[in-house]
Amino acid sequence: MKIIQMKPKQGYARPDNYAAFYGLLKKMPGAIKEEIVLQFTGGRTDSLREMSLHEYNEAIRSMEELTRMEETETERLLRKKRSDVLKQMQLFGVNTADWQKVDAFCLDKRIAGKRFAMLDYEELERLLVKMRAIRRKQKEGEK
Repeated sequence: MKIIQMKPKQGYARPDNYAAFYGLLKKMPGAIKEEIVLQFTGGRTDSLREMSLHEYNEAIRSMEELTRMEETETERLLRKKRSDVLKQMQLFGVNTADWQKVDAFCLDKRIAGKRFAMLDYEELERLLVKMRAIRRKQKEGEK
C-alpha cells in the first residue's frame, strides 16, 4: 500500500507528484481520472490537485485493491486457458511433464511459433482452436 507523504505547500498538504495515481489509472482501462476524483471528493471537485491528503490516500488504496482483484481474475483466466491447451497437447501425445517437449511443440511455426510460457491469452485461444480443428480433421480421416 502506497501512503503518500505530503509536504506543505501554499497552506495545505499535497503529494510531490501524482505518479502513484497515474500509474494505477493506467492499469484500469476505461477509467476516467475526473470520475475517480469526483467519487473520492464526494463530488466537490474533479481536480486531482484539489483533493485533500485523506481523499488522495483513500483513492490510492481503493485503486490498488481494484487493480489487485483484476490482476487476480486475469491470472485465473490465463491459468485456465493454459490448462486447456496442455490437455489438448496430451491428446496429441505431447509429454506435458517435459517443458522442453511442450516448447518444441509450440515453437513449430505451424503451431504457435513461440515458447509456451510466452503465449498470451489470445494466442492460447487461437492455439486451442487450431489444435481442436486438427484433431477433428484427424478423426474425420480415420472414418
